[in-house]
Amino acid sequence: MQKKNRVFRRAVVDGSHCVACGCCVKVCPLGAIEIYRGVRAAVNAERCVGCGRCAAECPASVIEIREAAE
Repeated sequence: MQKKNRVFRRAVVDGSHCVACGCCVKVCPLGAIEIYRGVRAAVNAERCVGCGRCAAECPASVIEIREAAE
């Protein structure tokens, strides 16, 4: 019998279009997002649970929630 891989959801930021406004940082319940060098948002994949709050809050719509197998 083959084990099924668990699928996790994670936030992914399009860094080339992020304006580092910090809206996502304020709404993340786990503190998984920080502004990297004042230029763009960066997601700590180990802390992110893929709740989608950051993506909903992002005024530039550059955050999406993707599935990632572990």
